[in-house]
Amino acid sequence: MGGIPADLLIYIIIAGALVVWLRNTLGTKSGDERQRPNPFENQPSSPSQTVEPIPANSEESSLPLADLSDSALKNIEFESEDAKDGFMEIARADRMFHPQDFIKNAKEAFVIVVEAFADGDKEMLSELLAPQVYEGFEAAIDERSRTGESVDTEIHAVRAADVNDAAIREGFAFITLRIRAEETAVIRDRDGKIISGDPERITEMADLWTFGRKLKSKDPTWLIFETKDGEPENHKTPLPDAS
Repeated sequence: MGGIPADLLIYIIIAGALVVWLRNTLGTKSGDERQRPNPFENQPSSPSQTVEPIPANSEESSLPLADLSDSALKNIEFESEDAKDGFMEIARADRMFHPQDFIKNAKEAFVIVVEAFADGDKEMLSELLAPQVYEGFEAAIDERSRTGESVDTEIHAVRAADVNDAAIREGFAFITLRIRAEETAVIRDRDGKIISGDPERITEMADLWTFGRKLKSKDPTWLIFETKDGEPENHKTPLPDAS
């Protein structure tokens, strides 16, 4: 029998090289990767802010103080002096806290939660919501399933996330943000008929979301402890008020 044709051999070599390149570039998946990870799991974004979670018996004094300079607070809006004072108190108490990263990650979490609720993605919601809030969202999803309703939601832009309140209570840090966003939200019945919203209309929404974290925890994740309407709106957002 003759050997492998030269042109086929070339294709085999190219294909093999491509497989190696893809593995090196993308890595090998283990099967449990999520497309939309919790944005709070890796808060520090710059090399100078890279901090490992603190073991329970470690000395926090080994970590640098949180940066509370004007540049660190740039573009962060506070609705009152009390809100700013509480925010600064949290930053001084939690050396893993980085103001700009927190606001950025909170905006990302907002989009993920809103769209996960519309999709009925309970697993994703359970990673971002405190247990009592998750129960409210879960009940709303189950009721929607029972009635045959569906929700289509798209967040076009998160325009602002202003600090409405911030405080330390019973070892937990809580920060409430007034989140303003542009969205398209439509609710349909089991027959696909629109019962709320307009797919061609972008509406403005404003919600108050409270994020919380146990200060001495090794886990840097902030969970959502409350969601409620921030002001009267022209449309009713599909999200439940939960706390």
